[in-house]
Amino acid sequence: MRFCCVFGLIVATLIAAIGRADDDLTVLKASPEAGPPDQLLERALLAEVRRCDQRRREALDKAIVSEAACRDWQRRRRDYFLEVIGGLPERTPLNAQIVGVLPGRGYRVEKIMLETRPGFHLTANFYLPDAPPPWPAVLVACGHSHDGKAVGQYQLVCRLLARHGLAAICYDPIGQGERYQILDPQGRRTVFEDGPHVATPHPHARLLCTTEHTMMALGCTLLGTNVAQYRIWDGMRVVDYLQSRPDVIADKIGCTGNSGGGTETAYLMALDDRIVAAAPGCFLTTLRKLLETKGPQDGEQNLFGQLAVDFDEADYCILRAPRPTLICAGTRDATFHFDGTWDLFRDVKRFYSRFGHADAVDIVAPDAPHGFTLQLREAVTRFMARHLLGKEVVVREIETLPDRFTDDELRAFSMPDFTAEQLQCTPDGQVLLLSGERSVFELNSEMAERLKADRSSTWRGLDAVAKAKLIRRTIGIPDVDRPEVAEPRVTLVGETARDDYVVRKLSLTSALGVPLPALEFVPRKPDGRVVLYLHGAGMKPDAAPGGPIESLVGTGRIVLAAELSGIGETETVPRRGRTHYGAGRFGPDLPEVMTAYLLGRSHVGMRTEDATAWLRYLQRGGGTGEPPKEIELIAVGEAAIPALHTAALAPGAFRSVSVRRMIPSWEAIVRTPETYDQATNVVHGALRHYDLPDLAAMLGDRISITESAGAADRATAP
Repeated sequence: MRFCCVFGLIVATLIAAIGRADDDLTVLKASPEAGPPDQLLERALLAEVRRCDQRRREALDKAIVSEAACRDWQRRRRDYFLEVIGGLPERTPLNAQIVGVLPGRGYRVEKIMLETRPGFHLTANFYLPDAPPPWPAVLVACGHSHDGKAVGQYQLVCRLLARHGLAAICYDPIGQGERYQILDPQGRRTVFEDGPHVATPHPHARLLCTTEHTMMALGCTLLGTNVAQYRIWDGMRVVDYLQSRPDVIADKIGCTGNSGGGTETAYLMALDDRIVAAAPGCFLTTLRKLLETKGPQDGEQNLFGQLAVDFDEADYCILRAPRPTLICAGTRDATFHFDGTWDLFRDVKRFYSRFGHADAVDIVAPDAPHGFTLQLREAVTRFMARHLLGKEVVVREIETLPDRFTDDELRAFSMPDFTAEQLQCTPDGQVLLLSGERSVFELNSEMAERLKADRSSTWRGLDAVAKAKLIRRTIGIPDVDRPEVAEPRVTLVGETARDDYVVRKLSLTSALGVPLPALEFVPRKPDGRVVLYLHGAGMKPDAAPGGPIESLVGTGRIVLAAELSGIGETETVPRRGRTHYGAGRFGPDLPEVMTAYLLGRSHVGMRTEDATAWLRYLQRGGGTGEPPKEIELIAVGEAAIPALHTAALAPGAFRSVSVRRMIPSWEAIVRTPETYDQATNVVHGALRHYDLPDLAAMLGDRISITESAGAADRATAP
């Protein structure tokens, strides 16, 4: 009988423990109107995108009333564009070298090296016509091709241009071809880490080019620049080089490119007035259509706050009005949706008409997928001949061959003439293997050092109020006493009883309109102390019976385990059509980070607003209605930087602040070429004003920082 009682007690205890461990602590539920919780942040950001799009359309309608108003539109957007990329560096000697020549059929190729910045080299192939010089010249910007300038479609368009009397220079972008910025010196990899289906173009290359671009973008963001600045400056220095050559007609320069090269063409044609004729391909669409379909693209294709200032992709064309522009597209482009391209073209056509040159902008859009297809290559060559040679030509790739070629040569005609090795400009295939060569990461680190020296004295001279204003302006949140900052709306969703406390399920509506869940652990006899508990993996990891939160509740504390936007139940779940190469490096919420960036927002700013709203809920009395005697703040992992900002902006609100697994500084991201899960942590231009240790210093001895995480550390389990 005694054995049965003991056995029964053990079983009952086990059942109770299992029941407690299986408590349903989920707060948010999917609904037909709002959708699943893991899409709430995406939908809220897209709603803001649509509002910005509508506002811009209305503003553009008002601007296209006179040429003077159009000129003002151009001026303000050009100023914004230059400012948001961090301006342009000073011109330094190019130290141009011709390192080799290849004979082609009806043309020849010079292999070129330029020093676009000191210790920073560009590799290019210059396709020269057999016709006597001087020639007009066309920049051919590469898309996101791992072999850069050596890829077949770029060889083909350069060859076609050269055979029609137009010199064409195709150069490697940073992170591609011979200009990878992160190398594996041991050559241990035979495939890219983030793209195992793609062969490595060089034994030392580590990452996909798209991953490299976005990796570089993180550091540039913190510096208040954009990785696009590197791409733009490269192109401008190539124009400098062309104009320095006596065999090139200096005032007859064109530019074309596909996909990422279409991005480069769009940027160059908007900012460099020396480009007479421009033909961007398979890039231009409306940002709204792009974000509603494929999602934001690589780091250099997003400008901070461009949607917030009514700057859309049509403005790249508008900025050069009324110079000749040919928009190239494919009606079956799965990345840059043609519906958006057509909308963009109509707006640009209207703008050009105000200058009396509606015919100067046109579109070519074959029934074709994404790519520099034969139809586009032919159309671009006709366009460049018209505006740079001053004549109309019939262009057919096949028909340009002389009759003397054999059948085998005819069959091989649509194949490129050279291998990547033949087109190689550097001795070992990578510029970073040159003596004294500097990478983008080194250049950014040097800038970070300069900014640190500049901001330190300014920061020291600010009082607490001025520092708070600067912090708010940097992360993009309003002052707490502004009328648009409403009292937090918190709803009780349900309750779960445990042995010595109650777990209250709460939902708070964020400033962006996203419902955020929380679990409020209320002991039977609270002693007036409250803990705001922010975990980077959500409210549940430390909420199990016997866990860290229960230990705090056992001491009489009320614990509010709250979630921030994009963490926990609202964390983005990767799904088809929204994946991004390198997402394992940046996290599944990279599309939301980039969308917010386009809107002029940061996850740090949004999450600081969230944490502040939860703090105000607690200060109001929380679930008990009694103002707390004291509030402690505990933050872990991804929630740490927003929590640090919250504490710095609420002096005296917290008796103590405990932060775990936070990177030591934003500078660490700039100085670390390969980082993990840092996209949510960056703030545009932050290092122009302060760094994380500056915030920690504002809290004095009230803050404890433990288990410091490195910028290169992979996310760890809770």
